[in-house]
Amino acid sequence: MKKILVTGGAGFIGSAVVRQFIHETEDSVVNVDKLTYAGNLLSLTSVSDNPRYRFEHVDICDAAGMARIFREHQPDAVMHLAAESHVDRSITGPAEFIQTNIIGTYTLLEAARGYWEKLDAERKDIFRFHHISTDEVYGSLDDGGFFAEEDAYRPNSPYSASKASSDHLVRAWHHTYGLPVVTTNCSNNYGPYHFPEKLIPLIILNARDGKPLPVYGKGDNIRDWLYVDDHARALRLVLERGRVGETYNIGGWNEKTNLEVVHAVCAILDELYPQGAPHDRLITFVPDRPGHDWRYAIDAGKIERELGWRPEETFESGLRKTVEWYLANGEWVNSVTSGEYQNWITQNYQARGNK
Repeated sequence: MKKILVTGGAGFIGSAVVRQFIHETEDSVVNVDKLTYAGNLLSLTSVSDNPRYRFEHVDICDAAGMARIFREHQPDAVMHLAAESHVDRSITGPAEFIQTNIIGTYTLLEAARGYWEKLDAERKDIFRFHHISTDEVYGSLDDGGFFAEEDAYRPNSPYSASKASSDHLVRAWHHTYGLPVVTTNCSNNYGPYHFPEKLIPLIILNARDGKPLPVYGKGDNIRDWLYVDDHARALRLVLERGRVGETYNIGGWNEKTNLEVVHAVCAILDELYPQGAPHDRLITFVPDRPGHDWRYAIDAGKIERELGWRPEETFESGLRKTVEWYLANGEWVNSVTSGEYQNWITQNYQARGNK
C-alpha cells in the first residue's frame, strides 16, 4: 500500500483519480488543492470520510506549506494535476496561468526534490513524480498526422505555453537533479463532474435550459476526446509501471469536430430530455477564439505497446454516460454555478478547522 500526494485533487481529472484510488485500490491519498472556482470538494463526497483520504487546503505556490505536507505525510509518489486549464481564461487573464502552472510547478518540484533527497535508498528508489500535462503543448495539426511523444513543442495560447513551461521544468529536474519523473500529455477530457465552462457540459446545461449553444467559428476545429475515467486509469498505470524519464501520450482515438460534438449531445438530449427538442435549433455560431488551434490528435500507441492501456469507452458510450450524469445531478451543477459551494466550504471545512 502506497501513499499518493495528488495536487489539484478537487478538480475534474484530479477528483476522478482520487475516487479511483480510494474505491479501487488499498492506497491512501493526500489531496492538495487551493480550491479555486473549478476545485470542488462536492466531487469527493464518496471518499471524504474514508480513513485513507486526507484533504489539505494549500496552494502549490506556497513553498512552506508544500514542505510541511511532504514532511508530515511522507508520500511515496506525487501526481501533479493542479493547474489553471481553460484556454479562454488564459487569453483574457494569463497572469494566473503563469503563477500556478509555472511558479507552482517549480515550487512543487523543489519541495519534492528536498523531500526525495533525504529518503533512504529503498524509498528513494520507489518514489515517483508524475506530471500530468496536455496535448496542446504540441501546437496545432493540419488534416494529417498525430502528436507523438518526440514531437517539438509549439504552444499557441497562454495556457499551452504555461503547460509547456511546466513540462520543461519537470524534464530539467530529472536530468539535472535525478528526480524520478514521468510525464503524460492527454487529449480533451470529458465526463461527470466537469466544471461547466468547457464545451460538453456547457452544451448539455445550456440545451437543458433552452439557452443558446455557442460554437466558435464554423465549428470545424477538431479535437480528440478521452473519457475521464479512462484517463484516470491510464494515469494510475503510468505511475505504477511507466519508465522513469519517459513521456506517455494518452488519447481516446476519438477525433470529432466541435460541431459534431454539439450535434451528438443534442441528439442524446432529444431522447433523454425531449423538452425543447430539437435542441440543435439552439446552435449559435460566435466569432472564433483568437489563435484557435485547428486540430489536436494523439498517437497513443506508446502507452498501449508498453503498458497495455486502451480506452474502454467509445465516444458514444462515454458521451451518453456524461449527459445522463448531468441530467441526474442538478444539485451538483447548481452548487458549482452559484455561491452555495463556497458557503459549503466555509461551513464544512474552515468552521471545523479542517486543512
